[in-house]
Amino acid sequence: MDKLNLRRELNSARTSLSPEQLRSNAVKVRETLLDQPWVQMAGLVACYWSTGSEPDTHGLVFALWKHGATVILPVLRTDNDLDWAVYDGPDTLAPGRYGIMEPVDTRRGVAAVRTAALVIVPALAVDRQTGVRLGRGGGSYDRALARVGPNVPTVALLHEGELIDGVPSEAHDRPVRFAMTPAGLTTLM
Repeated sequence: MDKLNLRRELNSARTSLSPEQLRSNAVKVRETLLDQPWVQMAGLVACYWSTGSEPDTHGLVFALWKHGATVILPVLRTDNDLDWAVYDGPDTLAPGRYGIMEPVDTRRGVAAVRTAALVIVPALAVDRQTGVRLGRGGGSYDRALARVGPNVPTVALLHEGELIDGVPSEAHDRPVRFAMTPAGLTTLM
């Protein structure tokens, strides 16, 4: 299946999830991630502020921040690359491009993700064999992942059924090291 049709199929499945399922999934993902020693030790975490039926990150971002991590969230630039700014609580976010909530803090630049000890990214699907993720198609997170060191844990958050075989890939697609679903954490590479 090509990327466009796979995106349609996955987005359709996500819209069928009830609010209760989304909340339950978010709690399971948050608790499992926060139990990982490498998550607990991460001083600087790059994450994203979820929207719509994406795996919810609001509680995760807040918990990381409350546990003392510095959390940076993306700010979408006009060239679709990602700048980064520090999250300093839920009152420090404002709508950005496409209405996605972004930190109002000083922009740290596209290279700020290089200093993160943990990088958590969105995905519609991840290939269980290669770790290649399927995003929304803008390439923003592939550019960000290309800046991350090889030993930094990179985690894609997914709903059940989104860790699959055969995600179509292109030369610019960057793999992640872990996939996190409500059922648990999967090491990919």
